[in-house]
Amino acid sequence: MTFKPFAQVLFVAGMVAGLAIASPSPAALTVNKTESSPTDAVKGAIIDLVQVLDDETLKQPGQAARRRHKIEAVIKDRMDYEEMARRALGAPFSTLSPRDQKEFVGLFVQLLRDAFAGRMAERSDGQVVFLGEFRDDAFAEVKARMQGRKIDTPVEFRLVHYAQEWRVYDVVIDGASIVSNYRSQFTSIIRDVSYVGLVKKMKQKAVAVKFFENSPVP
Repeated sequence: MTFKPFAQVLFVAGMVAGLAIASPSPAALTVNKTESSPTDAVKGAIIDLVQVLDDETLKQPGQAARRRHKIEAVIKDRMDYEEMARRALGAPFSTLSPRDQKEFVGLFVQLLRDAFAGRMAERSDGQVVFLGEFRDDAFAEVKARMQGRKIDTPVEFRLVHYAQEWRVYDVVIDGASIVSNYRSQFTSIIRDVSYVGLVKKMKQKAVAVKFFENSPVP
């Protein structure tokens, strides 16, 4: 069984492809003036990605690896991989030892980066229009739409507040959730070949992207 790329491609299209940000009316957003809001966090991620994608120096021949490193660094700083991995695995995550949990999170991160590889280079002519946000204690949802000549799609960013920051742990585009997509696949693999079999498959998939963890950012 292979890991289906559908949700990953949607995520890249919405957050990693560098969509511009449209400015909605102030009333459309719920913003706490004393601290960064969930919406601010998502906007910041997109702005940072656009800056990297529009950097003319990084578009030069021989700069592809450096450009990818910078894009991945932005994503790493803006996402809560542990929360994402825990939700993607579901109930089995709580039964793992701390060591096994750490291993799974690491493999999950590599799996995501492998999915992103080769799908981040182009700048979209579309934009993200932010519609509003909802908070429930340490969790939040930011609702928006991706709009362009060939796209008009609802997107929802799900975030958790951790260490004084809002971090994305799931993205739902047109009803397709990255976390739910992975959970479905992980559940199926565990049912067929056990959790050990799942880890083995993830390790095989992750081999191609281990360089990112072990090499310094240029």
